[in-house]
Amino acid sequence: EVVSRQYLVNEQPDAIINIVDGTNIERNLYLTTQLLELGLPTLIAINMADVLEKTGVTIDTKKLEKELGCKVMTISALKGKGTKEAAQEAIRLAKAHEVGKRPEIFSGHLLKAIQEIEGKLDGDMKRWFAIKLFERDNKVIQDNNLNPDLKNIVEPIITKIEDEEEDDAESIITSARYEYITK
Repeated sequence: EVVSRQYLVNEQPDAIINIVDGTNIERNLYLTTQLLELGLPTLIAINMADVLEKTGVTIDTKKLEKELGCKVMTISALKGKGTKEAAQEAIRLAKAHEVGKRPEIFSGHLLKAIQEIEGKLDGDMKRWFAIKLFERDNKVIQDNNLNPDLKNIVEPIITKIEDEEEDDAESIITSARYEYITK
């Protein structure tokens, strides 16, 4: 995870193809919510379309696109169906630097806290960094040369939400993600 996220943050690739297991979509969308926070052109390729078809399960890709704010396609890596089209679409997204409207995963006082932390940051990927700071991910601060004083600056924001929610910051973020995914 650390290697992957360092690549995404430091190299800022032209586009991301997020391959999601269609037979276990809820679990796989957790990573998707994190990737969308990076603000990079993203394509979600729902894999195992052949298995879904056999079992009579359909995924409304257009509705999922609308909810997630990025292109969603179905593929079957095993049978080679849709993979070429997905790659071509990712290239198109990259060339156009087409970033969809990021979904608002968080709400209420948690969203306000994240936005307040974002306001203390400079540069790209503010949302992603704000969430990592909220989660107290010290590795992000160290690996990305963020001002070490940020920890002290954002700590009162974090503890206020923890007190209100009666939970720790990382669990609060995790719960909010899963609430969004379930919705």
